[in-house]
Amino acid sequence: MKKIKIAIAGVGNCASSLVQGLNFYSSHHEDAPGVAYKDVGGYRLEHIQVVAAFDIDQRKVGKSLEEAIFAQPNCTAVFCKNLKPFGVTVKMSPILDGVAAHMRSYPQENRFIVSQQKPVNIAEELKLSKADILLCYLPVGSEEAVKHYARACLQARIAMVNCVPVFIASNPQIAKEFKDKQVPIVGDDIKSQFGATILHRSLVRLMSDRGIKIDRTYQLNTGGNTDFLNMLEQSRLKSKKVSKTESVQSQLDERLDPQNIHIGPSDYVPWQKDNKICFLRIEACGFGNVPMNIEARLSVEDSPNSAGVVIDAIRAAKLALDRKIGGPLGAVCSLLMKSPPHQMRDTEAKAAFEKFIQEESAPLPASKDRFLGDTAHDHSY
Repeated sequence: MKKIKIAIAGVGNCASSLVQGLNFYSSHHEDAPGVAYKDVGGYRLEHIQVVAAFDIDQRKVGKSLEEAIFAQPNCTAVFCKNLKPFGVTVKMSPILDGVAAHMRSYPQENRFIVSQQKPVNIAEELKLSKADILLCYLPVGSEEAVKHYARACLQARIAMVNCVPVFIASNPQIAKEFKDKQVPIVGDDIKSQFGATILHRSLVRLMSDRGIKIDRTYQLNTGGNTDFLNMLEQSRLKSKKVSKTESVQSQLDERLDPQNIHIGPSDYVPWQKDNKICFLRIEACGFGNVPMNIEARLSVEDSPNSAGVVIDAIRAAKLALDRKIGGPLGAVCSLLMKSPPHQMRDTEAKAAFEKFIQEESAPLPASKDRFLGDTAHDHSY
């Protein structure tokens, strides 16, 4: 099989986990945990090759990729320290709205330090790198910056995997542009392999399937990485809260009143670093309207938890390129993303994803065919 050439926008903790994983799994094949699909249409993890990377931090820009992923403020687990050279130098990205102003008041080891280098032309760099796919790992709230990268993908005609809660694949106007140009897109907002959202979705779906009526629920999260620091600015949280809340609401037969559901990041705890702690509560009623409740606490290393899902998105996007399929990949988005164009039950999405691997397309249930963009956000581009 040919290599899958990827470019990375945002060399943060998630990129660090992915890049470490590319090295780790090159020497740990069948016996290694954490990979749901060892083979996706003939593509394995070892076929993925990083050919370009972009960031704005002076401790990363101009450095080799294998050096930059361990630079501050990155703080995720190091599980593969000795990396083979990728031959990739991190280049300066346009900043746009990628850096929250409030970060300046925090210690340098916890926040971004903006490089003074001149930003490169992203579309031109993508063409020069001959990348097949761009991974977008920009900070939450970077609306203009993410859209800038989406336009660059369209210009360079390379696929996009949008790992952040900025609505691109689930925006009908932008989705149409990707489809018209036969450019695949997978988005929006990557799920973790086993994180707060998938746990919450599974529990509310299970309770509903067992005839339990859910009255109210919350999900509170704390963490100490730059993502949580960035989200202290409430104005940057809007799309994240929509993404996480809609992901859970979509699993309910009867949607909860907004007053009875609260899902979203809660606070920044620096010493937690990349460890994310979720506190979850569901209040419900069973037979005879007798009340019950469930509380759960989940502790996970945030960035490795998403990397295993990203490699499936990368390989699915490459299959779409091979098959000349453009626009949002419905089954792929529904399984791997919190805010896909079409929400599905996870079991249905898994079956549709596996059908996509075997065939050129996978149908979506008519009852779940709904663009989030129609109600959740505007369509400005």
